Order: sequence, then C-alpha cells, then structure tokens
Amino acid sequence: MDGNGFLGCPRAYLPPAKARFLRIGKFVERRAPSKSGIIVNSSEMFKQRDAIIRLLQDDDPDTVTLTKKQLATGGTEIISDLKDLLSTDDEKVAFHVRDILSSIEGRSAKTAFEDVCRNISATADLERGCWYLAKVFLPGLEIQKYMDIVNDWGQELQSRTARLDSAPARVLAMAHFLGRDLGLRGNADNYYNVNNSLLPCVIDSRLGIPISLSVLYMIVASRAKIVVDGINLPGHFVVRHGDILFDPFHEGRVLSSRDCAEILSQQKLSLQPSHLQSAPPRLVLMRILGNLLHIFEEDDESLHQTIAKWIHLLEHQ
Repeated sequence: MDGNGFLGCPRAYLPPAKARFLRIGKFVERRAPSKSGIIVNSSEMFKQRDAIIRLLQDDDPDTVTLTKKQLATGGTEIISDLKDLLSTDDEKVAFHVRDILSSIEGRSAKTAFEDVCRNISATADLERGCWYLAKVFLPGLEIQKYMDIVNDWGQELQSRTARLDSAPARVLAMAHFLGRDLGLRGNADNYYNVNNSLLPCVIDSRLGIPISLSVLYMIVASRAKIVVDGINLPGHFVVRHGDILFDPFHEGRVLSSRDCAEILSQQKLSLQPSHLQSAPPRLVLMRILGNLLHIFEEDDESLHQTIAKWIHLLEHQ
C-alpha cells in the first residue's frame, strides 16, 4: 500500500487505486452478530483483538464485510484502537482496517462540515470548514500538522510586518513572503484539479486557485493580526487589506480598479461597487463548493449531489 489519499495527498488511509473518494452518505448497520458469534460494536471488542484479526482474515467475504460494518459503528472513540490494529504484519488485515478508518473519519468530518455550513459566521468558522472539507476527501489527514504550518507562517508574517505602519507596506510584505518566498501561486496548468480546492494540498504543492489561495492568505494574515478580507470578484476571487486589492493567484500582485475592470471585461461584465464588497465567510465557502460542484458535475453524480446539498445548507443558513 502506498499510503496516499484519494486525491494524491499523503496520509489518507486508502490509495487512489482502491477508493477514489469517500463514500459520502453511506451508513452502516448498528448491530449484528458475526458468524463467529462476536459482537463488534464498541471499544470493548478490542479486548478480543486476536478474534477480530481472525475475522478480518476470514476467507468468507460476507464475514469480513459484516465485521467491518460493525467496527465502523464504533465511531471516532475507537480510532486509536483501530490504529493499533495497523501494526499487524498481515497486509490484508491492515487494508481492511484502513478502509474502516476512512469510513469513520470521513463520516465524522462530513458531520462536522455540515455543522459549519449550518452555523458559519466568522473567518474562524470558514477555516474550520476548510479543514473538515479536506478530511471528507482525505480521511486520515493529519490536520494539526497543517494548522501548525499556518501558525508558523503567521508568526513569520507578524515578525516581518510588526514595524510596518501602512497598508501598502504590509501588502507588499505579504506578497513577498507568501507569493515569492513560499511560492504560493495559481495552478494555471491544471486549474480544475480538485487538489486546488483543498487547503492541505495547496499547502503541500503551493499551487491553488484564486479562492483557495485567498483563503490561505486570509487565515495566515489573521495569525499575524492583520485583517485581510475576501473580495468576491466574479470569475476571480481576490483579497483586500485596507484599501489595497491584491491577487494571491498571481503571487500577491496589487490590483487597481482598472485591473479589476479588465478581469470582468473578459466575462462581458462592467465593474460595479458591489463587486468590491467584502465577502462574508458563508459566501466564501459557497464559492469553494461551487468550484467543486463544477468539477464533479459529470465525473461523480453522488458526490455532485452531496456538494449541492452543502450549498443548499449555506443558502438557507
């Protein structure tokens, strides 16, 4: 097993060849006996570790399937026990355990993400939603690692801007650090790759689309105690600090009103004052999901429907 996630990022439990996406919305039975008479529905069953390993090694596919379903009903409270089972030398058992872990963590992340959709009001909620969204697609992702990276970037940005007393100077410092030093930039060559919408993948590759890069600028800046707002410019999301507009997709390039008008003219639109208003977190998350909705419009009907449901939750928040 290569240990990569469904979308090519590391640390998710299942490799792409085995399971392309989280089986969103699929739930399992609550309780049923295995053929060996063992009930596996809580952490208590880990007192029978060897018996569970034998069940997962069974040649009868129905026995294995039923055992996995029952283990999955244990929820997040048994994750540490399941990870202990990964230490077995039996690759077949390890594969099944990874599958169970993906089911539990993906389902938990989906529930948490939907809660954010129902209650989002602040930038902190937007950030949490982005982390949960990544875990829906990449169960097993070590989110804390990426949060630590963002914290480190925020500390460095704060250090660089502590003595700067003007918005233009701070914007220049942000662009230099995030765009030039860290190399965060637009993935123009593979724009519709789903990785571009998932913050951990953007952090790993340093490539993204306007909305994901803008969100990353916003949350890193918040760590540095700098207010950066998202601007829902049609067709090309950008950010603003003070009265300075700048473009994370193009390494933090400062934008004039004329530049914004040019972006909109490519869509046969005229620049209006409403185009430059700060976007609330709910609208930012809707735009992230809108991009994913487009990506999966033809590739995955079930996932497309689930994303549409999330957008509906945000629209009726």
